Amino acid sequence: MNIGDLFNLIFMGPIINVLAFVLNALNSIGLPGALGFSLILLTVLIRLLAWPLMTTQLKSAKKMADLKPHLDELKKKHSDKQELARAQMVLYKEHGVNPAAGCLPALLQVPVFLALYQVIINVLPGKEGSIDFLNSLLYLPTLKFPANIDVNFFGLNLGAKPAEFASYGWYLLAVPAVTALLTFIQSKMTLVKPVKHYPSDSPKEAKEKEGLEESMAQMQSQMVFLMPIMIGYFAFTFPIGLAIYWNTYTILGILQQYLVSGWGGMSDIMKRLGVPEVQLAKSKKNKK
Repeated sequence: MNIGDLFNLIFMGPIINVLAFVLNALNSIGLPGALGFSLILLTVLIRLLAWPLMTTQLKSAKKMADLKPHLDELKKKHSDKQELARAQMVLYKEHGVNPAAGCLPALLQVPVFLALYQVIINVLPGKEGSIDFLNSLLYLPTLKFPANIDVNFFGLNLGAKPAEFASYGWYLLAVPAVTALLTFIQSKMTLVKPVKHYPSDSPKEAKEKEGLEESMAQMQSQMVFLMPIMIGYFAFTFPIGLAIYWNTYTILGILQQYLVSGWGGMSDIMKRLGVPEVQLAKSKKNKK
């Protein structure tokens, strides 16, 4: 068995069978836009399965951000790299932080995303023999995909690309715009809140905070603006069906991040918009 067969067995197979089951179930009740709803339900299911791992990753990232002042103090105390590493490990142990906790969820997302990408690309029209390939991965003959899948979803052709707006309509440009906006919100939320300045800050503390703000500004320009532009461009060039998946996954990610750590870097924007922040994570912590 080669790597491709193993990938199909572990990732592609289960995903395509769930999609086929949901699609056939929705088609059996005559639901319009069954393919679009199937992609949304599949994405929700995958996100829910990954929810515990993603929560662990988000909590670990939040704890690491909270430990930033302590880590800075350790760097001042220990000039030797080995001593610094030992002191950091002690600090992590005291606060129950595992620096590697976020690695596994991130690694698992890669093959799942690749499998979903292959599934959606093969389901949508425009690729010869794609349906036969997907049908070959089904566990039961009754799950077989129809030869002509209805790709209409609320007036959108899921196989169309926003780049083809001249043929399908200018309204397709709203798809990459919404995708970029959602990606911006999620990226902005991952940033730590701005460093607060106090009148009692010494010149040294003020200088350190300015340095921290400068590094945060560099990260913000790279992560918060470049990522939405890149993802928005992908949504512009790829079929709308992929944007349906990506936007559903991003909305659920925003919800999960909010439940774990609030609005994060979006706090100031949300305050200006009059949106309250419910400190759900903190209230749970106080109950323990």
